[in-house]
Amino acid sequence: MFRSFLSGCSELLTIAVCPRCRQPAPTREEAQFLCLPCQEHLELTGSGLHGTQPLPWWSLGAYDGAFRRELLGLRKRPDPAVISGLARSLGATLPAALQRETLLVAVPSWKRRANPLPERICAGLALPVAALLRRRHATLGQHHLNRQLRERNQAGSFCLSAEGERLAQQGLPALARRKRHVVLVDDILTTGATAQAAAAALEQGGFQVAGLLCLARTPPRRRHAL
Repeated sequence: MFRSFLSGCSELLTIAVCPRCRQPAPTREEAQFLCLPCQEHLELTGSGLHGTQPLPWWSLGAYDGAFRRELLGLRKRPDPAVISGLARSLGATLPAALQRETLLVAVPSWKRRANPLPERICAGLALPVAALLRRRHATLGQHHLNRQLRERNQAGSFCLSAEGERLAQQGLPALARRKRHVVLVDDILTTGATAQAAAAALEQGGFQVAGLLCLARTPPRRRHAL
């Protein structure tokens, strides 16, 4: 009887669950991703969203409604399991060729209390990561800035980190032999001013930037209002 009790407890402790709602998942593999009801609640599609302007980008969904509220909550109170589940789904939207050849670079924040999501997304993607960038100087908060002001705000705000400088001087030939393309990682893409400034700093250092991975893309109606 005692053994049966222990066996039951063990099953409860090891059961596979959705990382967001904690409901049982059919398999351990599926438990690495958000369950279908959670995806439907957040209005996420399996194929995600993709675009080419202002640089190639891939995202899970639109920064709107329930998904917007979810990401705002994760910024304040990061849940590693949920972020990892979202990151794994995000990784599946990246073309297969890039999945094999990608070096991830999180877009760094200038704030003292930095946005935790880009680095945590990188950790959940299970791909090679390098801290190639740093902020050269602080920038204004961009919530109320229009597209033109955002571009001016971010211009020249990034430069190569010490690791980026080292790789640029010594490691680029090896990086090229391995056909590694740099993919930037951020939580939200709005006008693309931040991503463009980050990509410009990397390209000036000799790195080839293939695009941006982000959890959400701001919908057109919100972008047009800026």
